[in-house]
Amino acid sequence: MPEGDSVYRAAAQLRDTLAGGQLTAADLRVPAHATAALAGRWVLEVAPRGKHLLTRLEGGLTLHTHLRMDGRWETYRPGERWAGGPAWQIRAVLATERGTAVGYRLPVVELLRTADEERAVGHLGPDLLGADWDPVEALRRLLAHPGRPLAEALLDQRNLAGIGNVYANELSFLAGVTPWTPVGELSNPGRLVGRARELLDANKLRPGHITTGDTRRGHQHWVYGRAGRPCPRCGTLVLTARQGTPPQDRVAYWCPYCQRGPAPEVRSAGPRTAGRR
Repeated sequence: MPEGDSVYRAAAQLRDTLAGGQLTAADLRVPAHATAALAGRWVLEVAPRGKHLLTRLEGGLTLHTHLRMDGRWETYRPGERWAGGPAWQIRAVLATERGTAVGYRLPVVELLRTADEERAVGHLGPDLLGADWDPVEALRRLLAHPGRPLAEALLDQRNLAGIGNVYANELSFLAGVTPWTPVGELSNPGRLVGRARELLDANKLRPGHITTGDTRRGHQHWVYGRAGRPCPRCGTLVLTARQGTPPQDRVAYWCPYCQRGPAPEVRSAGPRTAGRR
């Protein structure tokens, strides 16, 4: 599932192609909306909300899409060949005179009244990249269940909208605790919430979810995706394990030296793996 900064960039890309333009073509290739007549309507706005995309149309309609794990939007200039995948993967096509937006493998394609958007996104917590970001409310929600593992709580979009598995792992590292540490045991949870906002804001217009400040490939993250490789801070090999319960389980990464707290038993990954407890 994409991070909130990726969805923010997707919204910006769609906005450049669609917003303020009149739909010259519109094709929703899902059974529920296959006959929807949208051509001729003006695109008023494309707004991200956490990991959701809301394309608002003239006449009080909103196209709600969600990328989840595999979906993505691609935009093309007029006459440019669509190269995002085979035609059978296309779920939505929206075109204006400026170009065409093509949605590939979108698991959620829902046409609803704009007045009913809350039905789709009203459950979300404060949006880390939204104009209405509220760190006090985000912290309150995060700490509402103090025994919950940190990464699991961060991934719950009802607490903070926009965090995916990359940031859940990286924020755990930056807080100096394992992803399984109960949120109630954080020494400074308010700082963690602030750092989450800073990271997504810094990356909202660039790819890579950079958390180290180093944009070089292979140096962008502290622990995420580095299983069996040295921790950039201390040199201990990074460990990995599953977290959560299927089908919502995720891969967790942590440095057993830099991060204190509970963790599953795993085979030793090299020197200095005793960690801090």
